[in-house]
Amino acid sequence: MIITKKALPRRTFLRGAGATLALPLLDAMVPALSAMSRTAAAPVRRLAFSYIPNGAIMEQWTPAAAGTAFDLPPILASLEPHRDRLVVLSGLDSRPAEAAEGEGSGDHARASAVWLTGVHPRRTQGADVRGAKTIDQLAADELGRETQLRSLEVAAEDFTAVGGCDIGYSCSYVNTLSWRTATTPLPMQTDPRVVFERLFGEGLGAEERRRQLGRDRSILDAIVGEVGRLRTRLGAADAARVHEYLDSVRDVEQRVRKVEARVGEHIELPEMPVGVPELYDDHVKLMYDLQVLAFQTDVTRVSTFMLAREASTRTYSHIGVPDPHHAISHHGNAADKVAKHAKINTYHVSLFRYFLDRLRETPDGDGTLLDHSLLLYGGCISNGNLHLHTDLPVLLAGGAGGRLQGGRHAVCADGTPLTNLLLSILDKVDVHRDRLGDSTGRLAEI
Repeated sequence: MIITKKALPRRTFLRGAGATLALPLLDAMVPALSAMSRTAAAPVRRLAFSYIPNGAIMEQWTPAAAGTAFDLPPILASLEPHRDRLVVLSGLDSRPAEAAEGEGSGDHARASAVWLTGVHPRRTQGADVRGAKTIDQLAADELGRETQLRSLEVAAEDFTAVGGCDIGYSCSYVNTLSWRTATTPLPMQTDPRVVFERLFGEGLGAEERRRQLGRDRSILDAIVGEVGRLRTRLGAADAARVHEYLDSVRDVEQRVRKVEARVGEHIELPEMPVGVPELYDDHVKLMYDLQVLAFQTDVTRVSTFMLAREASTRTYSHIGVPDPHHAISHHGNAADKVAKHAKINTYHVSLFRYFLDRLRETPDGDGTLLDHSLLLYGGCISNGNLHLHTDLPVLLAGGAGGRLQGGRHAVCADGTPLTNLLLSILDKVDVHRDRLGDSTGRLAEI
């Protein structure tokens, strides 16, 4: 590490007309002769939540052995390169997602509303929705004090429906995972261009974005002078790191532009958002890349991502599943439908693996973004055929800044609330609460 006598501020920005780029953590941000752990440039901890709907084929999700001597089952097999940063958890329940007396169905709405709260939502199809503040927002209250954005909420499926989306439950419960307060669900952004502009530039309306389609001008063009001046203050390692970071920004920007150009050719309705990819694979990876950039530049330290909404009818023909996801999840134990559901589960995990790859290859202080992040992946339904909210598909990834020991399958006692895990997650980023929803304590297994 190059030690300089005068450090760059941790929150250094490159600014130009319509563009603002925060810098990643650089050696030049570490004050002379100071240990990184005692400076404002010390790596921070990040939290990321990734949600999958409609349950999982648990027989192909759950490892057969507990502890460290386990094999990753078929659905999780693509995560093997990150085994040392994984904790697969079994035995966690979310009973508040079950129907209260006299309620009947509505399990999908309750699942997404309860996953990060542990609180049963009010059954209503009106505007009088009530859930609870989610842990991403509890974390954002603390971790977001020093960042440009408190948190980032994104999704890979259209979430504009209103009214009732599940039996007796408002669409508000399935349109988001994040609640700022018990009565304030937060919108989840599906357009990568809008997210990109929130992170790096001035927001533009859909019409202006359409006018910009085909323009061969990068947001980086606005800050070329700032970049040149910055490089005169940097050592070789920092200069290379800045170069790699700007290349990453340009790559994501170019991919967004390609998506917009492709989508623009097929726009039928003027209100259709420009920038939402036609291909699901492109969409999810772009959203994950944007989260990596947001963490790398410390624009935010908390992100929440819904890969698809509960009761999603999305089809996955590109992986050999042309059937609607929700219908397949009600497989009735038919072997062909079980196989298709498992294929969707496996595919979603492979996309999460892409996120882990990107985090692990991105330097951050004395480690990588994966080392300094804590990620929760999973859902609030286990058996989609029966709408079970017990023994949920849940795993943790990342190093949490040295606070999470990976390479394990942790089997929790029967009946352990998922909220015990949520409390422990908050603890690992120094956000402390005595209780959360139906919690009964911390999770000793992590």
